[in-house]
Amino acid sequence: MPVEVLLQRLDAELTPPGYARPGDAGLDLQARESAQIPPGGRHAMPTGIALALPAGYAAFVHPRSGLAARHGLTVLNAPGTIDAGYRGEITVILHNTDPTLAVEIDRGDRIAQLVIQRVAVADLIEVEVLPASERGSGGLGSTGGVVAMEGQN
Repeated sequence: MPVEVLLQRLDAELTPPGYARPGDAGLDLQARESAQIPPGGRHAMPTGIALALPAGYAAFVHPRSGLAARHGLTVLNAPGTIDAGYRGEITVILHNTDPTLAVEIDRGDRIAQLVIQRVAVADLIEVEVLPASERGSGGLGSTGGVVAMEGQN
């Protein structure tokens, strides 16, 4: 069921965010400016839009899989979180993971996806001991997956 989200276009020349296909989860965000991101570099890219999300919702900025696969371009703090009370321009922190090649971004390029979701507000209740669970307090990799950490064998 669609949720009403107010959109302010800060750059009238850019197309408003939209879904590429019916049923897609993410709205395409565009670059407001051109940039060259050097190998290992990052760039805070404005998108030319601001939103007013309803209470109980947040928006999450996700990388585009095609840019990641072709160029090693990702969203540095993925997913970036936009709270319902934020009214400023949405900015995407792009990171070029390629060790040798720069990534060229042109104004208007689709750079990330915005997923809008309902979020729960937690009422934290402090306790002395947590109830038991099947997993328990096992940490990173405790469910049997292989985890390679730098500096560990």
